[in-house]
Amino acid sequence: MGDYHRDRGSGGGRGGGGGGGHRKRRYREDDDHQDRRGPGHGPGSSQRRRYEEPMLVRVRKQLKGIAESPVKRVEDEVASLAKTIADNYFDEELQNEIYDLLLQIVLEQPFKIPFAAAIVLIANTHRKEVAQEILTRAGVLAQKHLDAGSWRELKLLLRFLGLLQGLFEGEGVFPVLEDLFSRAVDLQTASSEDALGLELVKIILLTIPYIMSSSATGADGPARALLEKTDIIASTPHALEALVDPYPGEGDNKPRESPSVIALLQKQLQDESTREWPVACIPRPWKMPAKEDGSDDPLATATKHAFPKLVVPDPIQQPTKPMFPELYFSVYADQDVETVPSTKDVASCLLRDAMVDTINTLDFNRHATAKFLADVDCYFAPGTFVKRATPFDKLKEMAGDGSTWKPEDVAVDAVFSQMFQLPMPTHKLVYYHSVLTESCKIAPAAVAPSLGRAIRFSYRNIDSVDLELAYRFIDWFSHHLSNFGFTWKWTEWVDDVALSDLQPKKAFIVAALDKEIRLSFAQRIKGTLPEPYQELISVGKEKDTPDFKFDAEDAPFREEAQTVKQAIRKREPDEAMQAHLEAIREQAEKQGLAEPLLIVTDILMTCICAVGSKSLSHMLSCIERCKERLLSLGGQSESTRKHIITSVLAYWHDHPGVGVNIIDKLLNYTVLTPLSIVEWALVEHHEGGAALARAWVYEMVSMTVIKVSSRVHQLVHARCQPDLLRDQFLILDETLRNERVEQSKLFGVIEDALLGFTTGQKDEMNEAGENNNDGTSPEAGLIRDWAARWLRVFRRKAAVEEAVMTTISTTEELLAAIESNEKNEGEGEGEGQSTEVPSNGMEGVDVDVGNGDGDAAKNTGVEQAAPEGEAEALTPEW
Repeated sequence: MGDYHRDRGSGGGRGGGGGGGHRKRRYREDDDHQDRRGPGHGPGSSQRRRYEEPMLVRVRKQLKGIAESPVKRVEDEVASLAKTIADNYFDEELQNEIYDLLLQIVLEQPFKIPFAAAIVLIANTHRKEVAQEILTRAGVLAQKHLDAGSWRELKLLLRFLGLLQGLFEGEGVFPVLEDLFSRAVDLQTASSEDALGLELVKIILLTIPYIMSSSATGADGPARALLEKTDIIASTPHALEALVDPYPGEGDNKPRESPSVIALLQKQLQDESTREWPVACIPRPWKMPAKEDGSDDPLATATKHAFPKLVVPDPIQQPTKPMFPELYFSVYADQDVETVPSTKDVASCLLRDAMVDTINTLDFNRHATAKFLADVDCYFAPGTFVKRATPFDKLKEMAGDGSTWKPEDVAVDAVFSQMFQLPMPTHKLVYYHSVLTESCKIAPAAVAPSLGRAIRFSYRNIDSVDLELAYRFIDWFSHHLSNFGFTWKWTEWVDDVALSDLQPKKAFIVAALDKEIRLSFAQRIKGTLPEPYQELISVGKEKDTPDFKFDAEDAPFREEAQTVKQAIRKREPDEAMQAHLEAIREQAEKQGLAEPLLIVTDILMTCICAVGSKSLSHMLSCIERCKERLLSLGGQSESTRKHIITSVLAYWHDHPGVGVNIIDKLLNYTVLTPLSIVEWALVEHHEGGAALARAWVYEMVSMTVIKVSSRVHQLVHARCQPDLLRDQFLILDETLRNERVEQSKLFGVIEDALLGFTTGQKDEMNEAGENNNDGTSPEAGLIRDWAARWLRVFRRKAAVEEAVMTTISTTEELLAAIESNEKNEGEGEGEGQSTEVPSNGMEGVDVDVGNGDGDAAKNTGVEQAAPEGEAEALTPEW
């Protein structure tokens, strides 16, 4: 170190180069140099300046983290925050920021609503102006969502206000609930199939228990009176419940009950009212310890406020998407020990509702969602749950000694309820997949056993659950295993490997393994399976690419096919390709072969598959180069289009999922038509009905129906734009009519084909059916069952599409609005006058009733997370 010089002009430094004028950071100032920090900070002093966060930053952090720590007493957090906010009332920036943040928490983090309400209650005892300002802002926000028909947001704000019932003069929130009930009665009277009225009743019923757990007194009478009224709607079965029942069936044939959520709530609340409203699961952080001097409770003597003015519109805003009744679904319904609340307990609906709102609100960040679910026991009353990660076997010993509800089970149950929601989930299914994956990564020892029991329940009921839900389960199961090394206790199901392929459990195993192979490769999957499963993965599946049938020495047109294959690989021009194909057609005609065009089609499509087999991008490139030839061949007859499908699936025989993906791309290129795909699957290649048990056939037909429906939704959206010219609108309207005709024809073909199987009247029967003319063989019965399950799914899809069309404006209404717009623009040009297009709330709204993409990221301290690839391989104990 001695050759490092401290003097400025020495030129010293590493290597002796220039820059000697720069002082080295490693050396301190001389001891006698005056310290600029003042007394107590000079040489020999150990004190350092303490950094204190600004008050606003500190309060924001405390408010965003309220109740998140299991080691902090939440009552102390609430009291401290309330006093800090009240003491800093004259800090305008802090007050505005905190008021907005508190209401954002109410809307975006439903678990924290009781704690947000408690802060307001206690702040009111310190300074009434704080509570008054928050109530005013909450009222404005509630009116905004009420006018817009944002029912989830309205429900959460009414929950917040209900918890503040003790703060209000007079009846508080009850008059608003009465007005909502009046609108629900009007809607139900107008149509027995209305579901908006059910949603309003659900909001009312979910608000009542929070009112009864508030600091208010004297709310029992109004609550009982309101319950008597809601019983009229809540206890009456809805006409559309059968359409969305996850376990279809009637009478003795129904495998298990799926009660209506509002019917459950009605019975549960009536039971709570007979027991003086314990509502034990809702926390009461507003409760303050009794004062030693015996003085009055500050909450009882605090200032009362008028309830914010809320006007319920009449008529009420209609939804922009069709609504359906909600049924209660659980994957922990038949256990020896109650690990989730019984449907007799109001906690089953209250916990589920809070979790579902959290899951669907935080869809922009799966990590935050999983963290909230992992910490769910922090947000409810003490004693609601057992300790986290308590083994299931230990719960049997604890039965009768308090709650046996596992927080992991309740959270997993809520996610499954959304993943298995009919007729469609709120968000894309992959979002719910990712929430379960993240939950398992956060707490594998706790969540993995819960998921294992959920998987076993779903597998046991795979033959009775709605078919669409069965395939959603297959997709999730295979996707989830792919994130954890494809590990599962396959030995539990080993006896089912020997079943017929028509048996639902065997079909599930085959489909799940096929999905796993698509997510990985055959050799890896085969290595995770016990010996009895090995035969399900054929030698063909283990090959990197399928065999090219024209490589065989005795294959007809072998040389011609090799020529076409090389032409595709060398990117020869379209004219050269046409010459090759024409030569094949002429040769087939000379040989007297039937339908030479099909031979040409088969050779071209098989060669495209062979050249493009390396990857999907290679496949798309080959299709793009040969697109004109394929369009020309497909346009000559419907049989050639269907033969394209046959060629694709013949080449990808061992990997039908890849073939289905290619068919989807060909549909995008309009080489194939939706009708040709459906007819190929259900009319010409159903194999006597055996094809109905194959997951890839369902995937192909379902994918086609979704594509057609999406096209209709896009046209509906474009047609409702307010800035369209009359000519543009008429073109879109006519196109929509034509697409609707094609859509109806597609559903008609599916209906007719499946009805033939359910009645046993198909001309072609499988081998077992041919040997039993009365159709009583086990195989024939299984085919009828499969057809009935298919039929129910596609009838529901057709009903949803009809419901979509009822939510949009008529042609006459839209034309009148366009003419009014054009007239106003002519009279008031430059004045910015315009008339909105009346379309029952459809202006500028995407009416895609499929899986939503989720809302934009919120700003309550939860960062937006980008999608990731395959999660780190873990080995949880299922």
